[in-house]
Amino acid sequence: MEIDSAEYQLRCQLTGHEDDVRGICICDKVGFATSSRDRTIRFWSPDESNHRSFTTSKILLGHTSFVGPLAWVAPSEELPEGGLVSGGMDTLILVWNLSTGDKVQTLKGHKLQVTGIALDGSDVVSTSVDCTLRRWRKGQEVEVLEAHKAAIQAIIRLPSGELVTGSSDTTLKVWNGAACVHTFSGHTDTVRGLAAVPGLGVLSASHDGTIRLWELSGQVLLEMVGHTSIVYSVDAHASGLIVSGSEDRFAKIWKDGVCVQSLEHPGCVWDAKFLDNGDIVTACSDGVVRIWTVHQDKIADPLELESYAAQLSQYTLSRKRVGGLKLEELPGLEALQIPGTSDGQTKVVREGDNGVAYAWNMMEQKWDKIGEVVDGPNDGMSRPLLDGIQYDHVFDVDIGDGEPIRKLPCNRSDNPYDVADKWLLKENLPLSYREQIVEFILQNTGQKQFTPDPSFRDPYTGSSAYTPGQPSKPVAKPTFKHVPKKGMLVFDAAQFDGILKKVSEFNNTLLSAPEQKHMVLTEADMSRLASIIHVLKDTSHYHSSKFSDDDVVMVLKLLKSWPLTMLFPVIDILRMMILHADGAAVLSKHVNKGNDVLMELIKKVTTSPPLPANLLTSVRALTNFFKNASYHDWLLKHRGEVLDAYSTCYLSSNKNVQLAYSTLILNYAVLLVEKKDEEGQSQVLSAALEIAEEESVEADAKFRALVAIGSLMLEGVVKRIAMDFDVANIAKAAKASKDAKIAEVGADIELITKQS
Repeated sequence: MEIDSAEYQLRCQLTGHEDDVRGICICDKVGFATSSRDRTIRFWSPDESNHRSFTTSKILLGHTSFVGPLAWVAPSEELPEGGLVSGGMDTLILVWNLSTGDKVQTLKGHKLQVTGIALDGSDVVSTSVDCTLRRWRKGQEVEVLEAHKAAIQAIIRLPSGELVTGSSDTTLKVWNGAACVHTFSGHTDTVRGLAAVPGLGVLSASHDGTIRLWELSGQVLLEMVGHTSIVYSVDAHASGLIVSGSEDRFAKIWKDGVCVQSLEHPGCVWDAKFLDNGDIVTACSDGVVRIWTVHQDKIADPLELESYAAQLSQYTLSRKRVGGLKLEELPGLEALQIPGTSDGQTKVVREGDNGVAYAWNMMEQKWDKIGEVVDGPNDGMSRPLLDGIQYDHVFDVDIGDGEPIRKLPCNRSDNPYDVADKWLLKENLPLSYREQIVEFILQNTGQKQFTPDPSFRDPYTGSSAYTPGQPSKPVAKPTFKHVPKKGMLVFDAAQFDGILKKVSEFNNTLLSAPEQKHMVLTEADMSRLASIIHVLKDTSHYHSSKFSDDDVVMVLKLLKSWPLTMLFPVIDILRMMILHADGAAVLSKHVNKGNDVLMELIKKVTTSPPLPANLLTSVRALTNFFKNASYHDWLLKHRGEVLDAYSTCYLSSNKNVQLAYSTLILNYAVLLVEKKDEEGQSQVLSAALEIAEEESVEADAKFRALVAIGSLMLEGVVKRIAMDFDVANIAKAAKASKDAKIAEVGADIELITKQS
């Protein structure tokens, strides 16, 4: 059958992943692998009992965060059934033996999420949000290359041997060995996906909504336009067909630059790949892998096709809004049995797949049908209301000078100068604000270019428009409820009597074990410890009370010598000592010595498997260090080690550990914004996004992670990286939360994403 002239239909749906399916890797003719946000990789083999379907033959577990790029390793003596290489948000690259399902290599080196993997002979070449390409040989890093100015999002190896990378800097780069030999410019946003077209060149998929086919000289042969949102992936088949996957929920099939078919999905299409026979595998945000075919004997049976059509219809229905309301949440016709309370009162009810408005007729005591309520083309996006009128945008505007917050409505089609004029007159504000309001509208609606109106005349004075350089009021600015975060959070509550009691209890345990008697505290030691606790309890004299060097030395000695299971009450003493001005000063002399007692402690308490009590107290202690500026250099110096050591805390079943870790991340965000540390901001952003995306994280911990994200985006330098991490969807999910604080900070982040 000529696959380029037939229509694709659903072949089968493969379930098993518990979250978004992010990546697909075709493994010769033995099957294919998929990666997911659920931290797993699944290998799918043909189902012997059903020629249409595939079945999971291996589940690979090893990543601690979502898994993205995959690469197939052909069978060899070491890997008789072949292998896989995977990259994750946890910054790791793992090599897997498919015959056993075991992890055989862990490649560590990237500082941020791994975004692409290609095999170059026996070498593994990887790309990352950290802007580097790294080459690995026999499990060792042998080369680090840098050329892109922003995160690298994808890499492929061409049949001719060159490597091609795509980046958030909007370019593609061609590599011959360690040399970058070409840079292709043309896309206007992040280059997200790449595919080789043998004999022609390379395909690129972009956040700008287009797909391009490039010659290796850099000339654009084709530009394919048809998607209405970010294009995440692209692939080519020997038949000449091209397939692309997009945020707009469609996998589109292209022939000679023209879209010949669109395959609708109930969610974002993260990846799409051709099987050798021309069938297409798609990875969707609903956690389902789907295969599409043109082969009549493999098309799903009519019942499954009907079921899928109903699934799409239900998904569309669930997103449809009328009058700013979800259609599925509207009452049915039975709501019209309840009389109205005033003449002209309106009610919108659901009739089939539409919302219909009725008005109460007080004289005749009945509901009169007004007509169908129709929203604009925004698929599922509610438009805000102000004074009963819908707008594309309604902004909070803080004029300053003690003025109250004002609501500024506008539509995308409006002339911003007209909007500004009418709004200023309505609000009885000086027309000298006009230019600032126009700039505000342009910035917050994403309009980059607009030609000023030179004919404007103040309707009161007849004077012309404001021009830059003239005196004016402060610039209007968007208002946020929770970002940016200023200042550091601390854990300053402690049960001092309980701490002392627990230390005494552990000391008696050591006393009863002959082999541990050398660790026992003497009576004088216990007396000194009681004195330390007394000073820490007396917070009203923190400004004048003192600690001796011997006090601090004894606490550090216990941290170094006591058994791991007995450390947590001692760490708690350290946590509170940091908040005492003199205690922190004395301690800093020991921290800044060559022998770093803090890093020793961190390594000790995070040794696998860590004890929850040690994790909780040590993360809280580290968080408190941010309160004292004398420790900021140490925190910056050891940022990578600290975050790596505690990177899985957000997965803890202990909610207090989750909250402590999230607070540590938030404090790091505040510090790194202040220090303008881009690399550090990127790492902390990655950690905060992991917390925000994890469903099991408790509300307060998630809220603090979201505040960190918003602060880094608003005042830091990582907004573009956050956008590449799909932060818009994270903000959307947060806005829908039943927790008011999470919903508010979600709205803050959404507003930041819309600012140019």
